[in-house]
Parts: sequence; structure tokens; C-alpha cells
Amino acid sequence: MDDNVLYALLLTLFAGLSTGIGSFIGLFSKTTNHKVLSYAMGFSAGVMIYISFTELFFQAHHSLVGALGEKQGSWATVLAFFGGITLIAAIDKFIPSYENPHEYSDTSALEVSESKIKTLPKAKLLRTGMFTAMALAIHNFPEGMATFAGALKDLSLGIPIAIAIAIHNIPEGLAVSVPIYYATGNRKKAFWYSFLSGLAEPFGALIGYLVLMPFFNDIVFGYIFAGIAGVMVFIALDQLLPAAEEYGEHHQSIYGLVTGMAVMAISLLLFV
Repeated sequence: MDDNVLYALLLTLFAGLSTGIGSFIGLFSKTTNHKVLSYAMGFSAGVMIYISFTELFFQAHHSLVGALGEKQGSWATVLAFFGGITLIAAIDKFIPSYENPHEYSDTSALEVSESKIKTLPKAKLLRTGMFTAMALAIHNFPEGMATFAGALKDLSLGIPIAIAIAIHNIPEGLAVSVPIYYATGNRKKAFWYSFLSGLAEPFGALIGYLVLMPFFNDIVFGYIFAGIAGVMVFIALDQLLPAAEEYGEHHQSIYGLVTGMAVMAISLLLFV
């Protein structure tokens, strides 16, 4: 296997399995530091928005214009961008909000209490946890392809994409593990369900590699990168920023957003 492919797969594995960090926080921490979580999610949103509009979109445009011509390539870039938004929005639309790990709620409900296990409806909680794990796997599939494609084209792009997605996967892991723990009282089972749901991300990368690599050219690359940009912008605006607002103060999430953009900008300049 080519070294670039191996590095891309490892980065995707890191991003996906960060759900285990969220699971660990939910199961073994008595309280959640909302300010830190709010700042981290704002930071992740900043990285995603900046890299989407300053790197991914323009690289996609450059590739498609070079292959299809100015007018057709420009139209193809815009359509692929909004196609990525439509894809991730459709996934969210068809997953019930109470089982959707991207529909964040008040984190006080996620703090583990031994006494609550005996009072909550365990069958419903188990079902919620299992469906949340499946919903997370569905979301992680295109995210895995995004991380993999970015890292395969340019490792300096793949690393920040992987870090941003890893941060945004942390509360999702928490959302999977806590209901299962409440339902079963088994921390190990809750942790492993959450941890393994993140495997959909490297699985998505592997499928993308096997399916797309034989056809990988400037046109395919351009469509993928423009679509990835759309997916990441939607995740940042629809999920990360509202969640950051929910978890902490308004300014905390905005400070994280601006810091994420600044760190992304500096890291890209250093790699030029």
C-alpha cells in the first residue's frame, strides 16, 4: 500500500475513533466542562469553515476548470458544493432528532448518576443508544471519505480536517454511550458501542479508496473536494455552532471559531 494511502487511512481512523474520548468523558467524568466543550466545538467549526472556503472549494474549482473549461468547471464546482450540503442535510432529515447525535441538547442530562439508572425506562434508552450509534455511523461514512480524500491529496489539508472532525465526534460518542449505560448499567458495553460506531469513518475511507481510486482524476477530485466543502460547511453551521451556543456562552463559541480559523490560516501558510 502507498504511504500516502496509509497515512490517509490512519488519519481517518484517528478522527472516527475519537468517539471513544466522548464516551470516556460521559461515563467516567462526574461533570462536563461546558466552557471548554463550547470553545472546542467553536474551534472545530472555525477550522471547517476556513478550510472549506479558502482551500477545498478553490482547489476543486481549479481542478474542474482545468478539466472542463471556465464556465462548465465553475458551474460544476458550485453544484458539487451544494450537492454536498444536500447530502448531509438529507441524512439529518431522515434521522429522528431524538436519535440524531448531531441534534445536541442540554448537557446536564448527559451527566451520569447511578441513581438515575433505576428510574429511567431502560428499553427505550437502549433503543435510543443503539439507534444513535447507527445514526452516527451513517454520518461518519461521508466524513470518513472527506478526511481520506483531503489527506490523500495533501497531508497538510488532511491533518486539520481530521482534527476538526475528531473534535466534533467527541460529543457524539458521549451521546451514544450514556443512554446505553443508563439502560444496561454496563460501562464497558456502552464504551465499546460508542467506540466502534466511529469505525464507520475509516470504513467510509476504505470504500472510497476501493471505489474511486481506479477513476481518480482531476474531475473526480474536483467533485469530491467541492462536495466535502459543502458537507463541512453544513456541519459547522447547522451542528457545531448551535451546539457550542447550547453548551456555553455566546462569546466562548465565537472565540473558539475565530481561533480555529486563525490556527488553520497560520498552519496553511507554514506549509506553503
